[in-house]
Amino acid sequence: MIGASAAIAMLWAAVSSVTSGPVPYNDVVAADQVRTETPAAIVGSDEVETALSAEQAELMASDPDWRASARLYHAGGGGATGNDSLGCRPIAMRTVAVDPRVIPRRTKLFIRETVGMRLADGTIHDGYWYASDTGGAIKGQKIDLYTGNGRGSMNQAQRLNMRTLTIVDAGDFDGCPPAWTTASN
Repeated sequence: MIGASAAIAMLWAAVSSVTSGPVPYNDVVAADQVRTETPAAIVGSDEVETALSAEQAELMASDPDWRASARLYHAGGGGATGNDSLGCRPIAMRTVAVDPRVIPRRTKLFIRETVGMRLADGTIHDGYWYASDTGGAIKGQKIDLYTGNGRGSMNQAQRLNMRTLTIVDAGDFDGCPPAWTTASN
């Protein structure tokens, strides 16, 4: 019986003897039989077609009020801690940090690119977010989307990171951002 390191060494010797030298990366990728192209519009997404409410359809059709470059942030493990700038607990996939000189706090936002996005718990995002936080790095046309607790929470929205999103003003809200069960009402 041989050890794992010996087996790896034998496999490496067999593989390296087949080639006469280094193989360019593009050649290896081109030869990969399971490689498929994913359209840029759905990278990292399980978007689904959803029936839009009349309000959502109107917001989708209207001109955007802002275009902002999105970043993601999370709680715990080096992420955000505590309450947002309104003193509220942040709501995952609802709370947005904004530059209040550009997007006023307490603005209910409709972000088109998040409509139909499948969330980690299987629910479908309706596109509504709430400007209830600010951040030192949020200057000008930038927003931070709060994804939840832990770095893994960012996976569901990773396709939005570093992208310019179209944002429509969907009104104002009082108090704290609503929980998921009442957010789109």
